[in-house]
Amino acid sequence: MKLLITGATGLIGRELTQKLIYEGFEVNYLTTRKSKINSLKGANGFFWNHNQIDSECFSEVDTIVHLAGSTVSRRWTKTYKDEIYSSRINSTQILLNGLKSVKESHQVKQLVSASAIGIYPSDFDYNFNEEAKINPTSFMERVVFDWEKEVNSFRSEGVKIAKLRIGLVLSKKGGVLGTLKIPTYLGLGAAFGDGTQGQSWIHMDDLLGIFLKAILDKWEGVFNTVAPNPVNQTKLMSALSYSLKKPYFLPPIPSFLIKIVAGEMSNLVLDSHWVSSNKVIDYGYSFKYSDIKKAINDLIG
Repeated sequence: MKLLITGATGLIGRELTQKLIYEGFEVNYLTTRKSKINSLKGANGFFWNHNQIDSECFSEVDTIVHLAGSTVSRRWTKTYKDEIYSSRINSTQILLNGLKSVKESHQVKQLVSASAIGIYPSDFDYNFNEEAKINPTSFMERVVFDWEKEVNSFRSEGVKIAKLRIGLVLSKKGGVLGTLKIPTYLGLGAAFGDGTQGQSWIHMDDLLGIFLKAILDKWEGVFNTVAPNPVNQTKLMSALSYSLKKPYFLPPIPSFLIKIVAGEMSNLVLDSHWVSSNKVIDYGYSFKYSDIKKAINDLIG
């Protein structure tokens, strides 16, 4: 099987590309930087940007894995909010238009696209499954809602679509743990807000495993890609302190201070998402890491 990956040079993309090559897949990938065309060993790079795509990237490809999108972990100025949105919507449109340009010759049957649990509203009590009605009101909800809507357009080309709504990704190579472990290591770890907000997390190994199963089993539909046991933020920070063998005694940082420092981006740490992984389990995926302490200890303990 031959795959095409967008966002292959990002945190998730690099790990997934390496795993797929190890599993014996042929991999093409798209990059917006010509200097990165040969940067992933064992994979074939192709150039694309905001208005063009090298159509050779689709040659003999059976499945597209769509991960492209600018990080949300930068201050949300008006200009950068536009980039967060356009990097997801425009990249999806360019990808589809590129596929249409080789309509008579492409072999693409499946698209597995990243999405995010940020499509759900912040709620401190409700546990969301994939059947929840979506009525976007916040910036992040609208971004993910419109992103998924754009991905659905691939159905016009007869492509089967799986959308993986990814939670808080725990990785040893960066991401949220890379940010949080520094103050925690110094004994300054603390929850944000009141610390009761739900954190639906997933270990990188399980994230990659779910992508692989979705590809091999030709999943179709929406799937919450989170571990079975979400925790509140206080428990997350406590588990991190435990793995680093550091004390955890500081009170939570008040919400108003976080909002002053981070502005609208503070929603990323103050919003609460309790999300169910039952559908992924029903589709046959067995989690390696369902306990937050074991997951964090494996990554940085």
